Amino acid sequence: MRLKNKVAIVTGAASGIGEAIAHTFAREGAKVIATDIQGDKLAEIIDNIQAEGHEAIGLVHDVSSRENWFGHVVATVVGTFGKIDILVNNAGISASQPFELQSEELWRKVYAINLNSVMLGMQAVLPHMPETGGSIINLSSIAAITGTAGAGAYTASKGAVSAISRAAAVDYAVRKIRVNALVPGNILTAMSEPFLTSPEYQPYFLGRIPMGTYGSSQDIANAALFLASDESSYITGIELPVDGGWTAK
Repeated sequence: MRLKNKVAIVTGAASGIGEAIAHTFAREGAKVIATDIQGDKLAEIIDNIQAEGHEAIGLVHDVSSRENWFGHVVATVVGTFGKIDILVNNAGISASQPFELQSEELWRKVYAINLNSVMLGMQAVLPHMPETGGSIINLSSIAAITGTAGAGAYTASKGAVSAISRAAAVDYAVRKIRVNALVPGNILTAMSEPFLTSPEYQPYFLGRIPMGTYGSSQDIANAALFLASDESSYITGIELPVDGGWTAK
């Protein structure tokens, strides 16, 4: 097992990529703390993981709240397990709207969930990572590298996630804490499938992907597993695209 006895927090774990990461980490031996704002869906995920014989707990969590991070999630994890080895900042939202119509209110909401949560999560877990090191994985996006039409606030927030990951990687390398940005491409999830498979948009998106297919949540979970494991012990400060070649084109 590649994560045996590791303690891992995964945010946004009630569906899609976060759900796949939580399941994958648990199967690889991690004690998984799955968090999400959607309590009912999260409870189902935890039940499924535990039914497979793995260790996991679920915490309802507003990732944009400092108090939720410090007073609820991290306090519970440290009180239960005594340490935090891995943090996956996966929770995020999209916002498709013409650039000139995006309000300050929308920007604040997108930044609070997509970027502030990453900063708060790192601040909360860093004091509790072992002297032997740890791994922080922040979910960015191909939009941070190539830009995405009609999603200015989202694109800007994900660009900032990549940048703060590089900065934290340099700051905490001396403590053997690795910080990397994982960069998903067009991934089929329950949320994205109606859009990505619509007759209007599918030819465009598939035409941009050199491999000619969409990715799956499991593709992202496999990459997250590599970055979380000791197999990537000398890798920090990178943006790892999992995009079928989108950003190479």
